[in-house]
Amino acid sequence: MTPSHQSDSPPQRIYLDNAATSWPKPASVYEAVRFQMESVGASAGRGSYSDAVQAADQVAQTRAIVARSLNAESPQQIIFSSNGTAALNLAILGLFPANRKTSVKPHVLTTAAEHNSVLRPLQALADSDMIDLEQLPCDRQGKIEAAQVARALKPQTQLVAIGHASNVTATEQPIEAIGLALADHPALFLCDAAQTWGYLPIDVQRWHVDLLAAPGHKGALGPLGIGILAVSSKADPHLQASQWGGTGGNSAELTMPARLPSRLEAGNLNVPAIAGLQAGLRWLEEQHDGLEQLQQLATQLDEGLSKIPGVQFWGQGNRLPLRSLTLQNLPASDLGAILDAEFGIQTRTGLHCAAGIHRHLGTETTGTVRISAGHQTQPSEIALAIDALSAIASEIS
Repeated sequence: MTPSHQSDSPPQRIYLDNAATSWPKPASVYEAVRFQMESVGASAGRGSYSDAVQAADQVAQTRAIVARSLNAESPQQIIFSSNGTAALNLAILGLFPANRKTSVKPHVLTTAAEHNSVLRPLQALADSDMIDLEQLPCDRQGKIEAAQVARALKPQTQLVAIGHASNVTATEQPIEAIGLALADHPALFLCDAAQTWGYLPIDVQRWHVDLLAAPGHKGALGPLGIGILAVSSKADPHLQASQWGGTGGNSAELTMPARLPSRLEAGNLNVPAIAGLQAGLRWLEEQHDGLEQLQQLATQLDEGLSKIPGVQFWGQGNRLPLRSLTLQNLPASDLGAILDAEFGIQTRTGLHCAAGIHRHLGTETTGTVRISAGHQTQPSEIALAIDALSAIASEIS
């Protein structure tokens, strides 16, 4: 397919895959990473010389700003990991270690809308007969209700794992209402905030969230290679180490330190990525109208997509500027390839590591094209994407 208006020059890059990773980052993020690598270059907590102390200070400062962004109880209850998936595994495998002995099999609740970062470790535990796993059904937008969770609770329920927002439909779950429903139950509440941290307000204490995992490279604007896990005082005693190694302290002991964060942070931390994450979060603190701009992009997507004949899309009315769509009978992979090759528009196609929600949408065999804007996306870029989809729709109709 070659639209008549297409020139011979390569199309300008229009990046609309921010749900995978945000780009571009603020200049301060690149500068912070480069400074840490070129000018500091030391491990955190592994020496008493000045550059090692500076690296440790960078880590401590970033813990504090992360805790502030989530209203976590303490910076010491912020755990750094290599990404959001690793943070989720720290939480899930830390709660249900292989050596755990229990007379009653733990019951775990999750939903069909979850990302594989949640479902695969839980399914692995279920396959090993370590947990009784129950998936709650969602509606066609991926939504569940707090009352569903409350009705499904059992005396032996030990974990409820639910994402804050879908990476396919942008549907937000009622996290605060679910947390209130769990407040008087001993079960721990794990929230996957991969799509919302840095985009939407989060308050783990008010929402009664015991464990919150998120990558640092999406809405928080850090680089790839960093994730976080916020741990409540309620969850702390139940989390065992799932990795073992050096921590920079207690080196004479062959067991991991008892206290957080060291208990869950074996090995060297990615200090350059941590520095970049801090820069991203500080940039966000200075953007007082960030959420309003995101909602304007979401509205622009809704208005534009709704006018294109043959387009079916999901996420309409949601706050996050993320929409998944299909166009007539054109395979999602083909549509994504045309957008990239002929218009320079970069999107994500397929099942988005969340096949369960696609079964609810009826797109499990074809997948969808996902358009996801971010902090740096301009309205003009959304307009160009809408124009491109309109042109493609006209040519295949």
